[in-house]
Amino acid sequence: MTKNADSGTSRRIFLATAGAGAAALALPRAALAAALTPAEKANVKVVNDFCALFTAPIDWDGMAAFLTADCIYRPTQTMDPVTGPEAIVDMLRGFAGSATASEFEVIDTWARGPVVVNDRIDRFTLPDQSMEIPVVGVFHMIDGKIAEWTDFTF
Repeated sequence: MTKNADSGTSRRIFLATAGAGAAALALPRAALAAALTPAEKANVKVVNDFCALFTAPIDWDGMAAFLTADCIYRPTQTMDPVTGPEAIVDMLRGFAGSATASEFEVIDTWARGPVVVNDRIDRFTLPDQSMEIPVVGVFHMIDGKIAEWTDFTF
């Protein structure tokens, strides 16, 4: 049997490369993510400020100011969209308007260009029940306002 002179070197290179790859996978996502641009930081701030409005008492009047005139909102991936700030606020008020406590707990937020994604838990305490809804919200931003918003529940 002949021994390949390069087999030890190749094995060391493979193991070193595999180890570096495994270490990279173990890093938090933020350590691997590209830094946000100033526009992306501004978009994230708008979305986070918007989500903060859902702390009871909910600021229904301030909510529409975050939305474009033709904003589209899909409350879940299976529901029909609602269009326009007034219709969106009315729909949200109909759902959560009787909440005695509410919160959108944002777990993580990231942005790429005009798209902001947040992982959050929406909590509502209604007169007859409490709800905790895991949500991934996807927001498309135009000129510093939310132009389209879809919540994906799971």
